[in-house]
Amino acid sequence: MKVRVLLFARARDLAGRDVVEVELPAGATVAALRERLASELPVLSGFVTRCAVAVDGEYAAEEDVVREGAEVAVIPPVSGGESCKKDSQG
Repeated sequence: MKVRVLLFARARDLAGRDVVEVELPAGATVAALRERLASELPVLSGFVTRCAVAVDGEYAAEEDVVREGAEVAVIPPVSGGESCKKDSQG
């Protein structure tokens, strides 16, 4: 089955594109999808394991099954920004 995978932020930069289609066997899990991505796009192999995966707009667990025609998003971890804590002095 074919699955459309959207790549965001650093994943997109590393892959050099924002969408990739991967072929998976029926009943494949999110974990299998990660393995296939790393295999087909070796530049993502060390990075994709740290990313969140969403399937059809919902965050997915490793054991979740990816259905045929699903839209998958690889969402890199977010970091940086300013602290939201206010200074205790006022």
